[in-house]
Amino acid sequence: MQENKNQNKQTEELDMNHLMQIRRDKLVELQQQGKDPYQITKFDRNYTAGEIKANYDELEGKDVTVCGRIIAKRIMGKASFCTIQDSDEKIQSYVSINDLGEESYKAFKTWDIGDIIGMTGFVFKTKTEEISVHAKEVTLLSKSLRPLPEKFHGLKDVDLRYRQRYVDLIMNPEVKKTFEMRSQIITEIRKILDEKGYLEVDTPMLNTISGGATAKPFITHHNALNMDMYLRIATELNLKRLIVGGYDKVYEMGRIFRNEGMDIRHNPEFTTIELYEAYADYHDMMDMVEELFSKCAMKVRGTTKVTYQGQEIDLTPGWKKISMIDSIKEACGVDFNTINTDEEAVALAKERNIEIPDKTKETRGDVISLFFDEYVEKSLVQPTFIYDYPIEISPLAKKKKEDARLTERFEVFIGGREYGNAFSELNDPIDQYERFKKQVEAREAGDEEAGMMDEDFIQALEMGMPPTGGLGIGVDRFIMLLTDSPSIRDVLLFPTMKPISNGKEKKTKEEPVPSKTSKVEVNIERKDAINLLKKYNKEEFHIRHAFTVEQIMRYFAKKYNENEDFWGLAGLLHDIDYEMYSEQHCQKAVEILKEIDANEELIHAVCSHGYGICSDVMPENTMEKILFATDELSGLIWAAAKMRPSQSTKDMELKSLKKKYKDKKFAAGCSRELISKGATALGWELDELLQSTLEAMQEKEDEIQENLEQFKG
Repeated sequence: MQENKNQNKQTEELDMNHLMQIRRDKLVELQQQGKDPYQITKFDRNYTAGEIKANYDELEGKDVTVCGRIIAKRIMGKASFCTIQDSDEKIQSYVSINDLGEESYKAFKTWDIGDIIGMTGFVFKTKTEEISVHAKEVTLLSKSLRPLPEKFHGLKDVDLRYRQRYVDLIMNPEVKKTFEMRSQIITEIRKILDEKGYLEVDTPMLNTISGGATAKPFITHHNALNMDMYLRIATELNLKRLIVGGYDKVYEMGRIFRNEGMDIRHNPEFTTIELYEAYADYHDMMDMVEELFSKCAMKVRGTTKVTYQGQEIDLTPGWKKISMIDSIKEACGVDFNTINTDEEAVALAKERNIEIPDKTKETRGDVISLFFDEYVEKSLVQPTFIYDYPIEISPLAKKKKEDARLTERFEVFIGGREYGNAFSELNDPIDQYERFKKQVEAREAGDEEAGMMDEDFIQALEMGMPPTGGLGIGVDRFIMLLTDSPSIRDVLLFPTMKPISNGKEKKTKEEPVPSKTSKVEVNIERKDAINLLKKYNKEEFHIRHAFTVEQIMRYFAKKYNENEDFWGLAGLLHDIDYEMYSEQHCQKAVEILKEIDANEELIHAVCSHGYGICSDVMPENTMEKILFATDELSGLIWAAAKMRPSQSTKDMELKSLKKKYKDKKFAAGCSRELISKGATALGWELDELLQSTLEAMQEKEDEIQENLEQFKG
């Protein structure tokens, strides 16, 4: 299958090169005739396609000048129809030799789909009542040297859509609508705040320390100063400096950079808005959130009741408010008001199989946060304010008068996701200094996301900062909600993407190569493999592992359009000898597989998964490298799932898996070194391997369980 795929790709590339050469030849001919379209610097149009359609009654029979990209063309001898698309929408035109003259019409017929043209003519309706332009004059304004995707299919490849957004916008009008809505939402947010007297400001993106949030920063180097600097992870500390300086209301909307993993909700650079108001508190910020969300919904959706990925969300003000401790009690019956020490909290976490990531998190406050993440967050479908957060996870928020272990902080949750974070801001410089010290200690203990000491900010607070309410909202996630977009990449014009090789680089032995499995003859049936598994495996753990790796391999085979049966058999039988012959693992497998006349390709794949440990057979192709990489990792993921209340992978997120991966004491038998080597062999980032394997297990978990039950029966 992969060979066929590669051959098809080569054929497509040859066809593309041929088509592009034809278009280049046309361009050369135009240039030789003195008609180079690239020399045109200006074209005066007086209407867009949308304006013509909206004002047809007024424009019927009148001349208009319109321009756009040819997206459809139908030649009928001496007359033709073509459709052009501009920034508004598309409109049909009628072009004939009688109106243009022989020379101009002949030139028009040579123009290609994708070319950009200008046209003057009168407005009319066809017999089918379609508003059109009857062309009197046409001008080629720009030559498209690369063909657009085939018109009936458009650009459907999601990865390619994100990489080539310019083509995506041409071929998929609904995508343009999403980004138009994005602009409207951002404009509406600014309008609301401006009308309330907030001052929009700009603060530095490069900073000498990383602060204002808990996140791993990007580091760059300033040559003139010969020092490392950090791309900002938040705008908070600089905005609060402005409150100290005498501004009562400030906000900033702009890019934030965090050196973290990527998934459907996270991109390394994203847009936030942070606002601060003197003499206000976190209750005022709740009112602000309700106003911003409801008014923006009315602006772009015309209602405060929206649907997001099949869930109806009511953004009408009057949202539910509940403390974090009460929300946990409501969800699982645990009342942290009765738990007063760190030791009690840690013991409870162990009792409930809630994993604490490291020693620095063994506090009552951190455990409360972990319980919330596990039991509450995903259940918050309708807009909900969760307030009164533990002080341990809120280094910049003011303590509650009634309970100094808590802070005046809230986060807002919708559809199981966090959308905003707000504080009654801490303005006590002595308290702030002590909290910074704890962040520094956590950082020194290995927490890369912990904050740094900001001496200048302490000095600013020592000047005196009034009581202040502060709020931060993830703008991209907010836009996802209002545009019903499943991924953050759908609302970013140019999301961060891993570069793809152009094929010209010299390959190293670690780079994945075509798997060459499409033509492999699968000479054994799955039932024969199952019988072999029953013969040599009795422990449920090993049997579950076999079915898990089988389904992971089938998932990846389907993803790469490969031979699912062959990949699945390799996964199912990869540990066939381990239970009975652990000392001869990968060697005894050869003998066992020959019992069912397994071919050499399957035997090679099974043996290669133990490369460097129990086998000197090196993984040679993509299939074998995926088997090598996911074997150990699947065990770690199952172990992590068993620690969850659900005991399932389905509600596990990448960030949770990464914490387990980094904790060397957790599932210590799963070699992180082998997992890392597997990612390197495939040419993948570690996060990419973790995310893809987790997604495979989430999608296939039901099939794995079903296979196990059938096996037992």
